[in-house]
Amino acid sequence: MIWLSMSIFNIGDAQSFSQKMEPIGFAQVEIRDGFWSPRLETNANATIRTCIAQMRDSTRRISNFEKAAGLKPGNHEGIYFDDSDVYKAMEGIAYSLINNPNPEYEVLLDNWINLIAKSQQPDGYLNTYYTLNHPEQRWTDIGKHEMYCGGHMIEAAIAHQQATGKNNFLKVAIKFADHLDKTFGPGKRHWVPGHQEIELALVKLYHVTKNQKYLDLAHWLLEERGRAFTELNYGVNIQNDVPVSEITDIKGHAVRAMYMFSGMADVVAEKSIPEYVDALERVWEKLVFRNMYLTGGIGSSKSNEGFTTDYDLPNKTAYCETCASIGMVFWNSRMNLLSGEARYADVMERSLYNGVLSGVSLDGDLFFYVNPLESDGDHHRQRWFGCACCPSNIARFIPSVGNYIYMTGNDKLFVNLYMGNETDVKISGTTISLVQKTNYPWEGKVQLEVNPSKPIDCAVNLRIPGWCKSYMITVNGDRITTTKMENGYLNISRRWIKGDKLILDLDMPVELVSANMHVIENTGKRAVQRGPLVYCIEKTDNKNLNFENVTIEENITFSLSPGEGKLKEMVVLRAKAKGADLTFIPYFAWDNREAGKMRVWIDYKEQMSLYK
Repeated sequence: MIWLSMSIFNIGDAQSFSQKMEPIGFAQVEIRDGFWSPRLETNANATIRTCIAQMRDSTRRISNFEKAAGLKPGNHEGIYFDDSDVYKAMEGIAYSLINNPNPEYEVLLDNWINLIAKSQQPDGYLNTYYTLNHPEQRWTDIGKHEMYCGGHMIEAAIAHQQATGKNNFLKVAIKFADHLDKTFGPGKRHWVPGHQEIELALVKLYHVTKNQKYLDLAHWLLEERGRAFTELNYGVNIQNDVPVSEITDIKGHAVRAMYMFSGMADVVAEKSIPEYVDALERVWEKLVFRNMYLTGGIGSSKSNEGFTTDYDLPNKTAYCETCASIGMVFWNSRMNLLSGEARYADVMERSLYNGVLSGVSLDGDLFFYVNPLESDGDHHRQRWFGCACCPSNIARFIPSVGNYIYMTGNDKLFVNLYMGNETDVKISGTTISLVQKTNYPWEGKVQLEVNPSKPIDCAVNLRIPGWCKSYMITVNGDRITTTKMENGYLNISRRWIKGDKLILDLDMPVELVSANMHVIENTGKRAVQRGPLVYCIEKTDNKNLNFENVTIEENITFSLSPGEGKLKEMVVLRAKAKGADLTFIPYFAWDNREAGKMRVWIDYKEQMSLYK
């Protein structure tokens, strides 16, 4: 464990992956939440519009498709994997249409899909870089990300079909996937994708089409890794040094690793592969307990955008790519679904509220690629990047956040995330309407109204976050004490009838957390956390503070205050240290006002006692 104690997460005993759960998809969840609804709106109105403007006007990404479609002359412009950003933005647009209908966006998608379809080659191949610049070199360099781009195209096409009911984009995706299946696989060509992604997309396509060959191809691509194909190297940085079932250490590029583990989990969910399960459990523990930041960010090194050695977690030079934190949500959600263990949802929540949300400004139009835990005031969000994977990834992730709230399995309902929403679920053939109300993450009180279509005996399982030391539960006003904990979930089994109200009140004090003794840079320091949120100090709130000399003491007390200006509706923390007034703000909100220094980890002094 990197900080404090094992109680940060619900650890428990590791269980075998024998109880696969099903998520309640975000399209079935209507979010009405004081924290998340404004972010969904900002994503639809600002983040997506920023991506569209960059794709269409500023970076010429759409122009590459116009050229490949034969509508204008010229060569490919930009980076060879720029197609992927277009696809991720399209996926985000499609997702936003589900809960935020917008005729303008739907027409734009139709136009872009038409360009993509015209860019596709007769055999199904689709990649503007090779089509325009090097058509004779297709499938000759695993580092040029042809499958990576194609995977994002497949995911965008599936999202478009789900959002609109149209199949025109899905037909393009299927044609491309069929091209892959004809080209690669047993008895065909060997291949190792230089950046994992196609594996996730193929499993999604299998779910949509029920065509087994897509699932089998995803499995085969995973099995290709770590084999002795002389023409396919790149090694450790793309997790190609050992077969995936033999992985013991977390290594290489952080985003690639997260996508690969997500792909392995997707395949495990459909096939019985015990050695994959063992590998995933091994590497998860190495990552979370030795290589993850307090914010849920991962990947400490700029040189490889990834991992170095255990406990190498510098603050100021932390890389913590936004895409890697999104990948942490992807992977930990899948592990949670496979196992029914809350410890994975704990990590998912930590990465979501800290590592992911810090990647986009409160206004939704500026982005972090890198998310350090300390700054001298010279690190700022940008409008765009040369390598722009993070903005488009944020654009597609935020509108899908409803995916991670609920799951069902074994005639049980599981609640993983707390946010205001309404949805319908089916348990044992009975429809249950759920209404969740809360001011989370600012408060720990959560009300869940359970409305079954007919009385039903079933279990509602509430995740008790690892950071929560005490809580209270009531049903219809009566305090419940005869409950049991199972894998980090509070199990409430009873006969539910329409109008039943369950209230969970999580104690949410401010806590000082310490790093593992092996993290040398944080020796003698503490960080501040409340609920799922990591807090930091920023110069704009602490103008008279000498950041190099600030120290907090063991007996420091905090008060909760409402934020102002851009921090309105947030809870900020105030305290005194060595006579100085300190203000702490949520880490995800830093660098949204005037430029200035920032710290998460702060020098700490223990209270001396004569009786020690």
